[in-house]
Amino acid sequence: MTFSRRAFLWSTGAAATGVALARPAAADVSPLAWETVIGTDTFTDYGALESAWNYLYPWGSDHNGTARMYASSTDHNHVHLEPGGVLVLRASRIGWDEGTSGKDPHLPIRYHSGAIHSKAHVVVNDQYPAWEVKGEFRAPSARGTWPAFWLTGADSWPPESDILEFKGDARNWFNTYDGGWDSTPVAVSDPGAWHAYRAWITKAGATDVDIHYYLDGRWVAQHRAGDFVGAPMDVIINLQMEGSSGTPGPSGDTYYRARNVYVGRAVNG
Repeated sequence: MTFSRRAFLWSTGAAATGVALARPAAADVSPLAWETVIGTDTFTDYGALESAWNYLYPWGSDHNGTARMYASSTDHNHVHLEPGGVLVLRASRIGWDEGTSGKDPHLPIRYHSGAIHSKAHVVVNDQYPAWEVKGEFRAPSARGTWPAFWLTGADSWPPESDILEFKGDARNWFNTYDGGWDSTPVAVSDPGAWHAYRAWITKAGATDVDIHYYLDGRWVAQHRAGDFVGAPMDVIINLQMEGSSGTPGPSGDTYYRARNVYVGRAVNG
């Protein structure tokens, strides 16, 4: 199926934001087919989850906080599904010495938590000049909690795009990293309730992309990023702890929920 410029924008929700339809640059390419890469049904059961997502980070169990990720097809203590297509990540405080994180800045491990990453990559190029990455989340925002929904380079870093990132308070950080940071913090009323987070990514030149960020259907920022074109990126949902979100973290369990996570792309030719 192909879409006219107007239908293409409506199909991806741009018109619903109330923002001028001309904002997403790739919509000027017409007609384009649109295809789903990750559908909104991948959290309906474990078979659907494991067909589209891998457990842990792409590089393993550790990252830049004090939580170590644990999950597999037989271990759902920290990554599990609830009725209605809801993914739940749970971070639990541990009471023993598990050493330090294998990733910089090598913080002591104080939590077990969960992460998943996409089997498919987001790659902006001439064939796929526009991408939509979005989902609905109930995110913890207490001191010491660090949930995220983000893209990062599969082969190198940068690139990085943070669509959801709470760092110990009620501000979501929309971040883009291409060797330097472009950040837009936005206050969120009750992050623990369901909110919609979205990135619209379009090819803006031979090496650059424009990323438009949305919160609950409202356009909040545009970032220009260099050297994103042609760079494959993983989609990651994770619940990290402490680190940039402060210490001490919670003594009990922390929950981060996701639903209706979607990745789609325009197809040129």
